[in-house]
Order: sequence, then structure tokens, then C-alpha cells
Amino acid sequence: MKRILLFLATNLAIMIVLSISLRVLGVESILDQQGVDLNLNSLLIFAAVFGMGGSFLSLAISKWTAKRFTGARVIERPANEAEQWLVATVQRQARQAGIGMPEVAIYDSPDVNAFATGASRNKALVAVSTGLLRSMSRDEAEAVLGHEVSHVANGDMITLALIQGVINTFVIFLSRVIGHLVDRVVFKTERGHGPAFWVTTIVSELVLGILASVIVMWFSRQREFRADQGGATLAGRQKMIAALERLKQRMPQPLPDQLAAFGISGGVGSGLKRLFMSHPPLEERIAALKAMELTGARQEA
Repeated sequence: MKRILLFLATNLAIMIVLSISLRVLGVESILDQQGVDLNLNSLLIFAAVFGMGGSFLSLAISKWTAKRFTGARVIERPANEAEQWLVATVQRQARQAGIGMPEVAIYDSPDVNAFATGASRNKALVAVSTGLLRSMSRDEAEAVLGHEVSHVANGDMITLALIQGVINTFVIFLSRVIGHLVDRVVFKTERGHGPAFWVTTIVSELVLGILASVIVMWFSRQREFRADQGGATLAGRQKMIAALERLKQRMPQPLPDQLAAFGISGGVGSGLKRLFMSHPPLEERIAALKAMELTGARQEA
């Protein structure tokens, strides 16, 4: 219940900020002064504010929300040897990757998972679950940390927010154009917008949003392969393969929606469901690492 209330409060705050931004930009309506035709300039500003603005505001507060959603505790001063190892490992990998030292956190969960988030490569957050620390060896945990640090070094959070924002903008824009056309052509509304506009807009936004998410999820899957490669570079290929093999045995439960794309592993799907997966199947990720290993061995030979 607390998580739901926090989610609603966060989104309400974002909506209020974006609505105020529209007022400042002078966008009062997406119709022209006569209330007949669409004002495409105003509509584009409206779509960009809610599409891009919503995405980047979410990114800006991503560390704050991640800590609240998971109850993650940032390690300010290591309290034991395990925490000392965790901080030292992330510090070493961050130095290797050429990024600023992320905040390192632990959150209480039996699931074997970890995530990285943050609006900047130099001010990120890397968090691991207590379940991961209990279930994985140090070598495997080191590889998972390397995977998450690679997400930060690759700028994946920022790039994903940008892609999501652009797609959201087009979805908002096109859905209202479709709603306007249906309202004018089919239902013959001459001024303003009737109920048909709102119904059609909502349906169009849902359909276009589902189609657009296929693009976002495709990118998310590609960046997982790159993060695996980064983890292999920072910790060692065999350690990364071992970590993914361990995850196959202890399939983690999904993180909250806001963090799902930034965890070490996602859900399992096949057929059409596969198009909406944020992570590739673990078997494919392991095969990709092994294939790189074989390629490297051939080149050395």
C-alpha cells in the first residue's frame, strides 16, 4: 500500500509540474482561437512537455524514488566486511569504467537482484538485494556489480529516458490528431471537442503506447547484452557467465515497474510476450558471452 501511495504521489507531483510548465509556455488549448482546427504548434509543445518532460522528470528523481520503492539503505560507512567489500568493488569498477563513484546501497529482499539508476554517469546509484549477497559467491556478485556499473558507464538510464520521451511525445501527438479527425469527420463536431475525441484519443494512446513499447523494450534488451559485455570486462567473462547461470537457478522476481529495466534480470516470455521483455532470456545472454569467448580464442590462435 505504501508503494502504491508513493507511486501516485510522485506521478501527481510530476503532472502538477508539467501543467505549470504549459501555463508558463502559454499553451492553454490545442485548438486554434476559433476552436475549430488543431493548433499543431501548441499540440506539439503540449506533447513534448508531457512526453519528454515526464520522462526526464522521472529520471531526475530516479534515485530518490528507487530508494523509497525498495527501501534501499545507502552505505555511508561500511558496518561489516561484506559492506566494505561491496563499496570497494564498486569503487574499483567505477574507476576502471571512468565514471564517478556511485552511491552503493543494499535493500532487504530475498530475491536475487540488483539495479542501477540515476540521472548522471557521475552521480548514480548501484543497489543489491540481501538475497543476492546471501545466494551468490563473491565472484558472481562482482560480475553483477560490473554489469550494473556498465549500465551507468554506458549512459543507459539517460538514453532510455530520451528514447522513451521521444516516443511518448509522438504517441501523445498522434493520438490527439486521430481523436480530432474522428471527432470532426465521423461525428461531425464543428467546434470544440465532443466525447468522441476523448474516447478515441484514449484508445489511440493505449494502442500506440503498446506498439511504441516494443521499440523501447528492443533497445532495453540490446543494452543488456552490452552491460553483460561490460561486466565481463570489469570482472571477468567466466564470472559473468557464472553469475547469469546462478540467476537461471534462482530466477529473480521483477522489480517495481520504475526499476524493472535497470535490474540484472527480467521476466520470462515467449511468442508475442517476448516483444515486451526488458531483458533477453538468460540463455541468450550466456550464449552471447560464450560466443565472444570463442571469437576471442580464435583471434588469439
